[in-house]
Amino acid sequence: MAPRNTEELVVWYAILGTYPAYFTGMLYVMAPVVGWCLLLLLVKRSFFYFADSRNYCRPDIHWVVWLWVAGMLCMELALIVGQLNHQFGLAQIIKSSIGWAKGWALLAVFILVGCLQIRAVLIIRACALVCVHTLFLIPVVVIAWVIGFSEVLFISPAKVIGGPGPEFFEVRLYEIDPSSGLPRWRLFTPWAPALGMVANIYFIVCLQEKNVILRNLALFASILMVLMSFSRLGIIVLFLTSAVVMYLSLMSRPLILWLSGVGAIIVGIAAPVLLAAVDFAVEKFHGARAGSSRVRSTLAEISVARWREEAPIWGHGVMERGPHLVEYMMIGSHHTWFGLLYVKGVVGFLAMAVPLMLTFLCLWWRSFREKTARIGLAVVLIMFAYSFGENLEILAYLFWPGLVLIGVALRSDGCGSKETEQALVGS
Repeated sequence: MAPRNTEELVVWYAILGTYPAYFTGMLYVMAPVVGWCLLLLLVKRSFFYFADSRNYCRPDIHWVVWLWVAGMLCMELALIVGQLNHQFGLAQIIKSSIGWAKGWALLAVFILVGCLQIRAVLIIRACALVCVHTLFLIPVVVIAWVIGFSEVLFISPAKVIGGPGPEFFEVRLYEIDPSSGLPRWRLFTPWAPALGMVANIYFIVCLQEKNVILRNLALFASILMVLMSFSRLGIIVLFLTSAVVMYLSLMSRPLILWLSGVGAIIVGIAAPVLLAAVDFAVEKFHGARAGSSRVRSTLAEISVARWREEAPIWGHGVMERGPHLVEYMMIGSHHTWFGLLYVKGVVGFLAMAVPLMLTFLCLWWRSFREKTARIGLAVVLIMFAYSFGENLEILAYLFWPGLVLIGVALRSDGCGSKETEQALVGS
């Protein structure tokens, strides 16, 4: 396994450099730089491919990918209009636009990057190696907690570049949950639930690793990351995603359709019992960390109420610090959809919802016959699940390998895709 061209070389070392970049405080900076540089390479391949026609083929970008581009550009438009409506100055608009380039824009940028000649098997191997690196680090961070070592080693000077908060530049060994007094680990992510999301994506990706030993080690590390994050959503997604993707990818088979019909009848008969069980599970889910659930629920109510009453079309343009009731957390945080409504209004909400929904439908259709599409479909499902507990744009710098795999799965020109598909099928 070795990179064969410029784009693979950049992606390979960017993923393998996850921990070196984290321990130097540059992880938050590295992903936007990698994404935008590879986008420039995509432009070169698209418009000046004749000079390299013997070595490269021109990217043929799927219409769903263009939909992501249009959607993220609409995000920037909503950002500007929302801030102008609320009399923000030029300096704030420029600052927020830079934030857009490091956040929302990366969703489209990395999916576009997947249209380059990047093999899925290369990304899978790189993610598996990062998981193995994690296995070596886990004993260190656990021992640090046992002996009472300092939680935060240092905060990188790179924070002067600017970001959502200092936690994005912290090098932290562990943290203590104030509500339970128990340790949680975040490793290279800014908070523990984010580790659960990244670990779930790595788990799905590493399931396709060809090397059995490496695959088993990577899957074990991914499960450990989810458990060490103590993320309720992470544990649920870990158990459900693979089963849901398998079921969706087999729905074209008559037997599966017949079993689905029988299952629907059984579910209908047992509906009262199942609904009671679901209510009990939801109550237990919220009760596991009642304080966190209360804050999230109140934030959601404030976000929706102020969006509906004050800025329904274009939103407020920026997040605003909430009252003491929500522990001064930002209004619009902890939930992608409520955050979009509050900050970017209906325009921003649709700019995310439409591409995500159509990507799901397209990859679902392709998953009947393409293994690469199943990986992309799983990433989309994980993104959707976590959109109800995280702001996806803030974490795009972490799960960008999954975004690239979505682009690879949507690649419509077949440039390198046959080789990738054969390698995956062979695994």
